[in-house]
Amino acid sequence: MFAVYAVVNVLAALAVAGAAWMDFVRHPVAVGAADTVGTPRSWMYPLGVVLAAGAIGLLAGFVVPPIGTAAAIGLVLYFVCAVGAHLRVRDFKLTAVGTFLALCVAALIVNLARHGLS
Repeated sequence: MFAVYAVVNVLAALAVAGAAWMDFVRHPVAVGAADTVGTPRSWMYPLGVVLAAGAIGLLAGFVVPPIGTAAAIGLVLYFVCAVGAHLRVRDFKLTAVGTFLALCVAALIVNLARHGLS
């Protein structure tokens, strides 16, 4: 069980850290997504901080399990809101955000399976 827990959390943390980096450097993909859903570009840095904190939290969960679970919950909520933002503007290209959401849901499931609601 630990191997699945480790792989899923590390993959999710790497993916989310990559998304945070894209927000920090204002990568054209992140800027395009923000423009599509009407997110002000001034929000990109704070949203990147949220993503980076989530990635760090997933990794911190290896040492303090409740932090990892809380980070996974926060990331799931973040990406549910991102899906909602895309749907609000009738943008049905949800492959990227859906993949992030699926990874974070998987991280939440393995965190809960390994540690419960500790």
